[in-house]
Amino acid sequence: MKLEIPPGDFAGYIFDLDGTLIDTMPLHYRAWDEAMRRAGLTVALDEDLFYSLGGVPTRRVAELIAAHYGLKIDAQRVFHEKESLFTELQKDAQLIAPTVEFARKAAATHPMAIASGGPRDIVRRSLELAGLAPLFKAVVTADDVVHGKPAPDMFLLAAKLIGVAPERCLVFEDAEPGFKAAAAAGMRVVRVPSRIRCTKRS
Repeated sequence: MKLEIPPGDFAGYIFDLDGTLIDTMPLHYRAWDEAMRRAGLTVALDEDLFYSLGGVPTRRVAELIAAHYGLKIDAQRVFHEKESLFTELQKDAQLIAPTVEFARKAAATHPMAIASGGPRDIVRRSLELAGLAPLFKAVVTADDVVHGKPAPDMFLLAAKLIGVAPERCLVFEDAEPGFKAAAAAGMRVVRVPSRIRCTKRS
């Protein structure tokens, strides 16, 4: 896979995490499938539905999946159960080579941030396990904003924290909510395919 980097005088870079830097999306899917089955889902969770919600804050994902299947759930309980299941799988995640290679090179010359819809503890643990934490000046998560993706709040906060005007930031994203959030923030975006071959950590 080759990233299509748009031309422009970018002064900072903002990265989504899951499905963009680290191939955690299949692991998140497994955790969501099990958590929703425990909450009453009687069929396999639809993968297309799951991937369409990439970047949406976790509690909201629980609500949207439940609404899709007509389930009544305790979103807070499902949220905690899903994250507990994901934590058990987290160590198995692999890096998405093209994005990580770009980030490692860019970190030497540009300020960079993470803007992820995951909860803070999970996001930071993923970065530490992957060895990527030192690359980023700021980490913005669903816990840091009122409105998650597709609202622009995460990206605007990330730009503020790295001291770069929104229009001079380039976003790396893998899902539609993130694409919409970047556009709403006035930022260009690099689309990273969600379902790709990855590489082992190095």
